[in-house]
Amino acid sequence: MNRKNFITLLSGGVAMASIQPFYDWTKGLGEEEEKMPVLFIGHGSPMNAIEDNIFSKRWQQMGKEIPTPKAVVVVSAHWLTKGTMVTAMPNPKTIHDFGGFPQALFEVQYPAPGSPELATEIQKLITNPAVELDHDWGLDHGTWSVVKHMYPNADIPVLQLSIDYYKPAAYHYELAKQLLALRKKGVLIIGSGNMVHNLRMVAWDKLNEPEYGFDWALEMNDVFKNKISNGFHKELIQYEKLHKAATLAIPTPDHYYPLLYILALQTDNDKVEFFNDKAVGGSLTMTSVKIG
Repeated sequence: MNRKNFITLLSGGVAMASIQPFYDWTKGLGEEEEKMPVLFIGHGSPMNAIEDNIFSKRWQQMGKEIPTPKAVVVVSAHWLTKGTMVTAMPNPKTIHDFGGFPQALFEVQYPAPGSPELATEIQKLITNPAVELDHDWGLDHGTWSVVKHMYPNADIPVLQLSIDYYKPAAYHYELAKQLLALRKKGVLIIGSGNMVHNLRMVAWDKLNEPEYGFDWALEMNDVFKNKISNGFHKELIQYEKLHKAATLAIPTPDHYYPLLYILALQTDNDKVEFFNDKAVGGSLTMTSVKIG
């Protein structure tokens, strides 16, 4: 249901049955005693979607460790827009937004349902800025390469929230705070990117060398972990000032911004746990964070 039709239903005096799906959804999202955790996941190569490796195995384990969510909302580094959008189609397509990989990867489909009702709920929660309902995007590899391991049956609704690439880091942090209510309603929010992500400097001949990282990448990764552990969010928002290696670790902020969405949802007494804390190819890290 798009925004125009939804408003028409509410104002046009139609039968109650017309808005029953939305009513049922919001009623089902009643607040629970415990908040869902939030996750930042270093997703790395699209090949992790079809490989049985240490990263994908940990994603599988995480899906079993945390409470089963009513829905999943992912902020992926691979959906950059002008303005903020949320997928609102009932059946999002699987997007193969990459090239040069084996055919087996292009054949992967992750047919998880969407939820127009939850998309409308998110549109209501985020009051600044106005959020648009999107019916064209789907699930890109920043989402399905991870979530397919966590929830292989594809039976949990999955939505994406886009990143307005024209806005600064602080903007994304403040926007994300408005999603806090979803943690209390059984919705799992995931930021999918990489803390250290410099593709131009990857040592391609070292990709198969376990935990190979350049000194600056390992040092920067430790800085990130220290600031996250101690709740120094303001410093993480101003990431360019964190360390002399910051511009090497984050030459562009697309893979870093999803982390800020997750940090913004941290509350008092939330525990912080790191996992998949490994370097790949010298200039990438898979370091991931569970909060809550």
